[in-house]
Parts: sequence; C-alpha cells; structure tokens
Amino acid sequence: MNQAGTINVPAFAKRAPISLQRKPIQNPDEAISADSALGDPQVFYFGVFDGHGGNQCAEFLRNELHGYIEQASAEFRLQSSLKRTSRRDAGRIEECDADGPEELDMKTEDEVRDVMRVPEQDAKGVVRNPDRLKPMKGIGQVLAQVDDVSQAVKLEQELVEQYKQTVGGYFRRFSPEFFRPLESRKGFDTDAPAITVESVLMYAFLRADLDFISAQARKPDPDDPRAGDSPLNGDEILGAPHIPPSGHGIGGPSRFKGGSTASVALISTPTPAPFWHPNAQSTLVVAHVGDTRILLCQTTTGLAQPLTSDHHPTTPTESRRLRRYAPAGSMVSGDSFGEERIMGLANSRSFGDMQSKRIGVSAEPEITRVEIGPAEYSFIVLMSDGISGTLSDQEIVDVIKEARTPEQGAKDVVDYATEVSHDGDNATCLVVRLGGWERRSEGGVGSLGTKEIRDKRRAEALDPRRGKR
Repeated sequence: MNQAGTINVPAFAKRAPISLQRKPIQNPDEAISADSALGDPQVFYFGVFDGHGGNQCAEFLRNELHGYIEQASAEFRLQSSLKRTSRRDAGRIEECDADGPEELDMKTEDEVRDVMRVPEQDAKGVVRNPDRLKPMKGIGQVLAQVDDVSQAVKLEQELVEQYKQTVGGYFRRFSPEFFRPLESRKGFDTDAPAITVESVLMYAFLRADLDFISAQARKPDPDDPRAGDSPLNGDEILGAPHIPPSGHGIGGPSRFKGGSTASVALISTPTPAPFWHPNAQSTLVVAHVGDTRILLCQTTTGLAQPLTSDHHPTTPTESRRLRRYAPAGSMVSGDSFGEERIMGLANSRSFGDMQSKRIGVSAEPEITRVEIGPAEYSFIVLMSDGISGTLSDQEIVDVIKEARTPEQGAKDVVDYATEVSHDGDNATCLVVRLGGWERRSEGGVGSLGTKEIRDKRRAEALDPRRGKR
C-alpha cells in the first residue's frame, strides 16, 4: 500500500539563490505550491508500506506515520530552514546561481552503456538480475533551528529509556543515529550532533514502532489456550466501560505478531515553485526500514540511482549492527532457499514483529538527504519487494519512461512485475514526477537499454513450459 500528500512540518530545503527568489513569475497561470500552516512552501510526503503476517501494521503506518512525524516536529520545536540567521549566510547565498534545464549535459549511448546494469540470460535461458548498486551517498545532516535544544534531547533520552525498559535486549545498548550521544545529553555539549530533520524522523519512526508493539502486548494472544477463558470485558476501565480498552485503537482486537516495512520520501522546496517544475530546486529526505525500495531516475543518463538498501541479516551494515548491539545468540539462520533470516524474518529492520524486537529487529530508519537541482532527476519511484525482488532497477525506470504519466508508469511497472514474477508477492508502486519528467527519455539510451531483456522475460512468462523448469 502507498500514500501521497502534504505534511505539516517546517521547510528543510536549502535556501534558494537570490536570483531565484527575486525571479518574477513569467506566466500568471503557472502553478505554484501553496504555503503550509507554518508559512513555508508545503512539504510533500510519499510512502510505501509492505506488511507481512497481515496488513494491520502496514495500515497503521499508512494512517498514522505522517502524524507521528508532524507531532515529533512540533515536540522538537523544529524551525524552518528558510529563515535567514546571519549576514554571512546571506552573502553565501548571493554567490549561488542555478542552471535551468536547458543547461543539462545529456549523455550519449556510448557514455552510459558500460555502466548500465542490465539483466542477462544464463546458458539455461534463466534471466539473472545484476548486482545492485550501492545507494546514493547523501549530503549529510543540515543543521535545523529549534527553540529549545534541551527539550529535544530530553525527548530522545526518554524514548531510549522506554525502549530499554519495555523491550530490553538489543535496545539496552542501542544508540540511535542522529540522536545526541548519551555522554553529551546531560551537559548538552554544543559540539555534539545538532537537532536536524533526520533526528525528527528517527524519533517518529521509533516512537510509532514502540506504540504499535506496546499496544499489541496489551492484547490477548490468539495462540494462548487460556485466552478463551478470559472475560470479554476483562480489560475495561473500571467505571467507564464505554472507553475502548488500552491498545485497542491500534490494530485489531487481538495481538498482531506480524510487521511491516516502510519507505517514505519528504520533499521540501525553498520557493513557492512546485518541486516538479523544470526550474525548481528541492531537498529530498528519504527514511527507510526493510526491503521496500526507492529509486531516482537521472535525467542526463537515464540511469536508475538507488536511495535505499535492503535490510537483510547478510548485508554488511546490518551484520555489523547486529553484532555490535544485539544480544549474544541472536537467531540468524538459513532457510530452504539458502537465504539468511533472523528469527524466521527476511528483514532485519521492520515495524512490529514484536517477538523479534529484543534480538535487534528494529525500526531505526536509514536516512538519506539529496539536493535536487533543476531537472536533475526525472522521477522518484517507491516500490515494495514484490517489484524490486523481481525486476532490476534499470528495468523499472525504463518501463516508467515509456508511460505518458507517472500514474500510468506505476501501473505498467506493477503489470510487468506481476506478469514475469514467479512468486506472486504483492506488488506496490508509486511514481512521483520531478523537474526532468518531460526529458526522461533523452539521456543515454532512453528506455531501450532493457527492452531486449524485457521482451525475453515476457516471452518466457508466456511459455507453457515455464512451470516445468
């Protein structure tokens, strides 16, 4: 399942060059984005969620995660990045300039062929996806203004302590990225990491997950043989039976032991020009848990640029994290397909999955910030592993290039993945138009780089002997 809309948080975009701020509107009918309730250009929010063991956790995230981000932003008293703080900043801004889309240096077929990663057929005719590229390296944190740093640090400290007391195990030792280190919290060391929008996202993800698993822990276990002997109103509040029992507002009436992955993207612009305008600059922040996936399509090359990595026990970063913080004896084992799992789960990070929390199955998001220049990228695509587990990154962006609209591109990707998939996993896709959309097929080889292998995949899918191989 997916979600798209606006979110009421302060702008976190890099301030625009003066030349852009003072540029008059050429066309009075040209669209501009509305201001948020905070007076900034609106911040846009996109998410994809993939539940396992049921949909209760994924539905909770779709309905509530954006609210957790808004609430965390308010509690941290985060301020807009667009408020100028010094003359020095103003001077630096005036030195900047921005190139319009006409300045893009489109790459030729010869320049991209060698670096394009395309699936290949082996000697038996089986299509093999190439190894994935590492995710793009973000620009790092950008300092945000807050009214009271001590208030934000106190919230971080209280959340970490609640995890220690409620869950224990891995969370007795963990130190969330983007939170201030424990040793700096008491004295509020000015040299310690500052509060940023990344801090807010980390807090919101962890708070949402703790609320979800705590609510499930208070519900009857459907696998407990004694649960059937308990009175139906056993946890009603004395004297107020009309009030729903604690925890029943999250999920169903009984304990949910499954979970969900999540990938969200927030886009902030420094001016009223919408982020999809060819001349617009914007800041993209991605927060990701699990094996849902987010890609960018670079306009000049037409190549897929991953923003996320799969959180599996075998990946180097996850292996190091689990070895460092998880309790000894965490159950990582192989399944019948040779894939390693942690307590039977393919993902080492997820929301929910309450029975695996103590051994390190955390909802700590991997967060990446990217500055997007005018028409630098054509679109963003967010997807579940029902798509990314079947198709290569380049196939996905090439299918979208051939569509007339982002909505049609998302539908075409789902249809193609469903057509050629062997496992029948749920397929969810969301495509978001960026400034380079109109030139999405001009860079490199357009959509032709994977056309041959896509045709072969479709032919194989139609082969009546397919199931016998």
